[in-house]
Amino acid sequence: MPTDAQIIDKLVTARIALLLKQPFFGNLATRLKIVNADDWCPTAATDGKHFYYNTEFIDSLTPRETEFLFGHEVLHCVFDHFQLRAGTRDPQIWNIAADYAVNQILVDNRIGEMPKDDKGKDKGFQDDKYRDIASEEIYDELYKKAKKNGKSMLDKLGKLLDEHIDWDKDSQGNIEGKDKKGGGKSGGAPKYTKEELKKIKDEMKEAMISAAQSTGAGNLPGAIQRMIQELTEPKMNWREIIQQQIVSTMKSDYTFMKPSRRSWHMDAILPGMINTDKIDICLALDASGSISEEMCREFLSEVRGIMDQYRDFTIHLWSFDTAVFNPQIFTPDNADELEDYVLGSGGGTDFDCNWEFMKSEGIDPKKFIMFTDGWPFDSWGDPDYCDTVFLINNKYERNIEAPFGLTVPYEN
Repeated sequence: MPTDAQIIDKLVTARIALLLKQPFFGNLATRLKIVNADDWCPTAATDGKHFYYNTEFIDSLTPRETEFLFGHEVLHCVFDHFQLRAGTRDPQIWNIAADYAVNQILVDNRIGEMPKDDKGKDKGFQDDKYRDIASEEIYDELYKKAKKNGKSMLDKLGKLLDEHIDWDKDSQGNIEGKDKKGGGKSGGAPKYTKEELKKIKDEMKEAMISAAQSTGAGNLPGAIQRMIQELTEPKMNWREIIQQQIVSTMKSDYTFMKPSRRSWHMDAILPGMINTDKIDICLALDASGSISEEMCREFLSEVRGIMDQYRDFTIHLWSFDTAVFNPQIFTPDNADELEDYVLGSGGGTDFDCNWEFMKSEGIDPKKFIMFTDGWPFDSWGDPDYCDTVFLINNKYERNIEAPFGLTVPYEN
């Protein structure tokens, strides 16, 4: 068994190699403090601040495989493949989808070499069909396959290269890797508060922008270029845009009433008129995983604040994954209950189910607003049925633009 000093030397050498060959990856890898975790980690792991390793596992890798492993951990940080992004998705399927996404980028850009087993077969998940495909889309495909054929089919696809850990102190989750271990002399993997996790995430964003600027956009994989562009472009205020879109549905209907005496002196007697301003909208909340309860509370709070300014409105609200569920109607009589709406959790994502639901229920809204992560399994929906706004939480792989309607990026 090699000494700890020998293993650290091997890891540092791999980081230097990355720095020389792939500066973006090397710069971010050098930010991760190398920490021995033999007592709880069977392979390797990262929390965005540290690179945790198991001595025996690192010893089994070649220098090129070690470079690949560092690149693998860096991309998990870059794409925020931790619990906050996973949301309520099935952890096992999400972790496999995340590995498919990052391993494909590493293979395409020839960063190191995928670790092999004793038979010379790739240890990790990799399939060329997932080239330029985001984790969310891969997840939806795997979820549907697992739902149809049983989760046991996932075991035949491969194994995770590293440990995928829920770092949230308030969560009950632990390690989701090829082994599930905890405990040990140090009490297992460290845990962080949500505030600490957000700070780690923000620091990584700043480091990514700095590394990208020093590397040059032309030398970055396409998915990372798109993410850096998203991080550095000026942000639209989604609250103002949603308010404008909702208020734009307000139609002044003038209804006839008994003629006014004030018009009797005129050549023509005009009917009296009543201004009946009404807002009529539909809201759909994507329950497939990456839209959190907190985000939904914030969104619904904004909608409620807008509604308070008007005397008459009808809001059709529902959640959806591959089907619509928990539909409710809100008017001035029960508006106080809007912010208490429960999102629920689901599995895959099928946007079409929203239009199918509206058509079957005879709902024809003046405006349809969908709050989603922007990863439909197939179609985005019916572009001709109603005026549609997509509020999209798309901070990760690429800028997402819906093929119809208005796309509004969400920023919390």
